[in-house]
Amino acid sequence: MRVMAVFGTRPEAIKMFPVVHALRARSEIEARVCVTAQHREMLDQVLQIGRITPDIDLDVMRANQTLDGLLARLVTGLGEAFDTEKPDRILVHGDTLTTMAATLSAYFRKIPVGHVEAGLRSGDIYHPWPEEVNRKVAGAVADLHFAPTETAAAALRAENVPAERIHITGNTVIDALLATKARIDEEPSLAAGLDPLVSRFAGKRIIAVTSHRRENFGDGMKAIAEAIAAIAARSDVAVVFPVHPNPHVRSAMEPILGALDNVALIDPLDYPHFVRLLATSELVLTDSGGVQEEAPALGKPVLVMRETTERPEGIEAGTARLVGTDKARIVSEIFKLLDDKDAYSAMARAHNPFGDGTAATQIAEIVARAH
Repeated sequence: MRVMAVFGTRPEAIKMFPVVHALRARSEIEARVCVTAQHREMLDQVLQIGRITPDIDLDVMRANQTLDGLLARLVTGLGEAFDTEKPDRILVHGDTLTTMAATLSAYFRKIPVGHVEAGLRSGDIYHPWPEEVNRKVAGAVADLHFAPTETAAAALRAENVPAERIHITGNTVIDALLATKARIDEEPSLAAGLDPLVSRFAGKRIIAVTSHRRENFGDGMKAIAEAIAAIAARSDVAVVFPVHPNPHVRSAMEPILGALDNVALIDPLDYPHFVRLLATSELVLTDSGGVQEEAPALGKPVLVMRETTERPEGIEAGTARLVGTDKARIVSEIFKLLDDKDAYSAMARAHNPFGDGTAATQIAEIVARAH
């Protein structure tokens, strides 16, 4: 049985490398990997740490690419790859443009689709944009839905997906996180690049920040930068912010934060260094989806700079809290966690609802049975 995993961005690669290894561990499956390189450099970092060599690399990334131009290249490029490889099934992940394009190309060829991290819904097609529609398209076509949680499974059932096609597995990001953390513990050199920052901020409470959502571009990014500056005014705090390469992010952050002594605006981190940053931090401020799952696995509270989230389980469990992009609210919530030990402990000790690190093995077994 030839199964092709298709992904193109750094977050997808992180969440899919455990699945690829789980597929390869089964003798009845011939696992193939097709990457689109929707994000080139950031993807390559994860392929290296995940020990994945793609069988097909479409290398579609272009400077200043538009969503529709990228989609066109993806659909045709993936179609050609499927015609050459003739997979019995493809596996896609989450909600990227690569995921939607691969789903459509497979559908045009009547190739069954398995959707990893299925069922996430915010209920608003513009938040997050365009991810909400990307994942809904995948959900409409896939015949195997690997939901990370019961909430995700319920969202699929509400869209009339047959219950027997939905499998609650937990999220593969926990598999990737725990595997990478274990490797760093055994081989500290994998994340030694953070040593200078850890030394520089010794004795301070580190806040990790990530921000890149399109819906926050403009006024939202400016408000986030101003909030971080207000937080960094505290002498007991240091902020480490791996800045996304998108110019909309960098241009908003550098004028406000670039000269602050206890704010480190650094280049994007490879996955081992990011895992170490999470482990070293006291709490996390993010508008990312995946970080809402990763940080709680290490006992770190997460404040989410969005108005909605497709991961409500974290909000309900108490591991994450929505704070939007209002400067005053972000600062207030951060200070509460820094100054109120009970509030911090309530979030840090909450049960992580996103999995136990066995999702990839479960997915591989279900795929093998489905053939």
